[in-house]
Amino acid sequence: MTRKKLARGYTTGTCAQAATKAAAWMLLTGEKVQETQVILPNGETARFHIEEIKIEEEAVSCGVKKDSGDDPDITNGILVESRVERIRESAYLVEGGIGVGRVTKPGLNQPVGASAINRVPREMIGQELSDAAQETGYEGGLKAVISIPEGEKLAERTFNPRLGIEGGLSILGTSGRVEPMSEQALLDTICLEMQVKYAEGKRYLILSPGNYGLDFLKQSYGIEETDVVKCSNFIGDSIDMAAEAGYQGLVLVGHIGKLIKVAGGIMNTHSKWADCRMELFAAAALLAGLPEGKARAFLDCVTTDDALAQCTEEERGLIMDAVMAKIEKYLSYRAPVEMETAAVVFSNVYGMLGKTSQADAILQKSRR
Repeated sequence: MTRKKLARGYTTGTCAQAATKAAAWMLLTGEKVQETQVILPNGETARFHIEEIKIEEEAVSCGVKKDSGDDPDITNGILVESRVERIRESAYLVEGGIGVGRVTKPGLNQPVGASAINRVPREMIGQELSDAAQETGYEGGLKAVISIPEGEKLAERTFNPRLGIEGGLSILGTSGRVEPMSEQALLDTICLEMQVKYAEGKRYLILSPGNYGLDFLKQSYGIEETDVVKCSNFIGDSIDMAAEAGYQGLVLVGHIGKLIKVAGGIMNTHSKWADCRMELFAAAALLAGLPEGKARAFLDCVTTDDALAQCTEEERGLIMDAVMAKIEKYLSYRAPVEMETAAVVFSNVYGMLGKTSQADAILQKSRR
């Protein structure tokens, strides 16, 4: 039986981008639009229906309903609004309004006090303002205020308050797309991909949870996306499936924010199952011989990059040695005795952080 392919959706960032483009165009031309097309960060184009249009003398606001595809996302169907207005400054500003959170702790994608609109969607929204001004000959500045009417209420059901984002949701997205996260369908897809690569002659596998790992592998090793299996949060299940398929070994490559959980024996890294990153980081610091007071301070950090920033280069090395030793141990526990396992851990800020003892060897074998 052929399984129906799951539909991808669009991020809150893409919805905000589309709403901004429509609002800016209506403000600067006076022409009402019911639909708009945008170019996503990944290069795709997509069309969106425009809703809730409100035209004022010096501003226009409109919204786009978020379609999460087959992803079981609490933000599916919410309205993402953008109010675009003329400003005196010669600039294109992007701010958060009602239902968009504010950053209250360091270590996140935006500085403390800023709206929780991440870098990529912030750039895409700003680019729509710039493009609209250029296309219409407008020489002044523009400001887009992004709002999510249901955002504050929905944020209570997310990890945002714990992460230091207060008052609403985040505007997210690196590719512009939401990949479907139906658990069984994802596991089936991962398993199928492994079987295909095995049939092609692969006996050593490269696993990575997501796009950060793919980018790192490309930049650091020249390894293409087609040579990697994306395992999402399913570390343990992926090891099991690789063993069942007959692979001789695998190497897991990922961001420290996700893979540090493996140092605690956690084999499903989704935050709803486990979010003990700081506890594991602090434990590794103690194992590395750092003072108790410094290890305790890591517990108050929001992200692993925030914790790494509080370390000297020598301390980072000692901590990561302890982390990698634990990751190596738990990967070997999960895998059959005859299967070789390894891991490579990196940070988007600090680059390569650590490798287990067999990482380079298995990476080399996987490329033959």
